Amino acid sequence: MATKGNISVHTENIFPIIKKFLYSDHEIFLRELVSNAVDATQKLKTLSASGEAKGELGDLKISVKLDTEAKTLHIIDRGIGMTEEEVGKYINQLAFSSAEEFLEKYKEKGAQVIGHFGLGFYSAFMVAHKVELITKSYKEGSHAVKWECDGSTTFEISDSDKTERGTEVILHLAEDSLEFNDTFKIRGILEKYCKFLPVEIAFEDKVLNNTAPLWTKAPADCTKEDYEAFYKELYPFSETPLFWIHLNVDYPFKLTGILYFPKIKNEFEPTRNKIQLFSNQVFVTDSVQDIVPEFLMLLHGVIDSPDIPLNVSRSYLQSDSNVKKINSHITKKVADKLEEIYKLDREEYNNKWESVGTFVKYGMISEEKFYDRAHKFCLVQNVNNEYFTIEEYKEKIAGNQTDKDSKKVFLYTNDAVAHDSFIKAVEKRSYDVLRMDGVLDNHFISNLEHKLDGVTWKRVDSESIDKLVDKGQTNESVLSESDQTAIKDSFEKDFANNGQFRFATEALAPDDSFLTLIKPEWERRMKEMQKMQGMGMDIFGSMPDSYNVVINTNHALSVKLSKMAEGDSKNQMMKQAFELAKLSQNLLKGEELTQFIQRNLNQLA
Repeated sequence: MATKGNISVHTENIFPIIKKFLYSDHEIFLRELVSNAVDATQKLKTLSASGEAKGELGDLKISVKLDTEAKTLHIIDRGIGMTEEEVGKYINQLAFSSAEEFLEKYKEKGAQVIGHFGLGFYSAFMVAHKVELITKSYKEGSHAVKWECDGSTTFEISDSDKTERGTEVILHLAEDSLEFNDTFKIRGILEKYCKFLPVEIAFEDKVLNNTAPLWTKAPADCTKEDYEAFYKELYPFSETPLFWIHLNVDYPFKLTGILYFPKIKNEFEPTRNKIQLFSNQVFVTDSVQDIVPEFLMLLHGVIDSPDIPLNVSRSYLQSDSNVKKINSHITKKVADKLEEIYKLDREEYNNKWESVGTFVKYGMISEEKFYDRAHKFCLVQNVNNEYFTIEEYKEKIAGNQTDKDSKKVFLYTNDAVAHDSFIKAVEKRSYDVLRMDGVLDNHFISNLEHKLDGVTWKRVDSESIDKLVDKGQTNESVLSESDQTAIKDSFEKDFANNGQFRFATEALAPDDSFLTLIKPEWERRMKEMQKMQGMGMDIFGSMPDSYNVVINTNHALSVKLSKMAEGDSKNQMMKQAFELAKLSQNLLKGEELTQFIQRNLNQLA
């Protein structure tokens, strides 16, 4: 036989749970109580505007006062207040939210309140052994009441002699929470969470907040100077930002905010968590990795959405549909802004590319939809500091850097100083070289290789010059095949170093280098990628570096060596040439470098 009944909740257990688990950070209690005071004030403004609240509103400033001797903290507002009946309804019934009821009633009149769930007031018991609430309703004829509770399931309501409209909450701080009996601590919490609340918050008789932050205004009403001044308010010691995006969305979700593009160097600087999330101007968190796309985490600024609750959790953010919509919207707005600057002022866009490029490249790597937009305004820069879109660059090099397979060869360097000799060599053939020395460029190149048809990337030192852009042409060598084999065998005999250096002959132009050291492209890329990803202990990370050494058989030194008899002079010339080639790749080090320098000094003496 089936039976029905009611689930019993043991309320004597609720306060220990609140104290330990309601919020992960106990300092949140002050944010919640001040937010309640703001709600009470905003409700009063709404009622006054509709004519339901009579008389002058007067000074609506919220005061926070700390009495360190009495160990009490006071939060005082002149808002809507409560009657004795309302205290019984909203305070004594845990989690019965007056905010939800008020919003439902006044939503057509644009009522904006912060709290939604009714637990905020009870966060006071995370830090207080006793809480008093003294309140007087705005309603005519109402009398003031006092509510107090010591954290047990019993409370007491009595009459109060309070004469002014509003509510005062008094926290008697518990012994294990006396860290909050400190003026600097309280000021710090207020400045962190209440800096932009829409009602003035005073502590020690000083107003701490900006009630009308720039993101609450219409973009058309904001000047360049306004945006830059607000950035300085957020980040006092930062450089002026490159540009900004003002977010202002009403549907299908509510979102306002300002995102700034900071000046960044050609590297990932430790500047994450610079975007602050607000809900109705109350600070929530600066960990916004699920709201803002990963590639935009280096942006600075604020976003504000009442659709995101104050007590957010990572699992909530990852699953919430509004959060996903906000994420997509921010990606779109960033793409819109970058494309707008690119189209309106190409020179300005070029000048900002050093900083902007980090965002664009990261976005193209990590977000498919962003790639679809950004490839049109993504730039590449050559060693002569000229900028091109990818399509512009393909057109620039098409005539001279198309190989036998009809692929356009993008030559690049990740270190223009170290590769100077290679760059100069290819420039003799009128080849162009891109500068790809950013921290993301290895990944970026790999990404583009998969995306772009008919394009291949080669680092300028990764092949002999004729094979960088292989046009299928074969040059004649001035040396016979036997002379070519002999010179190759001689170098291998003396300098192979257990296979670290692998020698080969090629018939290059006479003015090309005699010996060229090349690191195999596949091996170099694997090692660079693993180094960036911290994967240096696997098979590729443990392998010794190896190099291909190309001997130019049309160089004058090849001809000279082929005619020399075996002996010290020939060996010395080969050693000198090989060490010069190693020096070009920064491989001549330690004792070997010392001996090389001394030997050359001796020749000069």
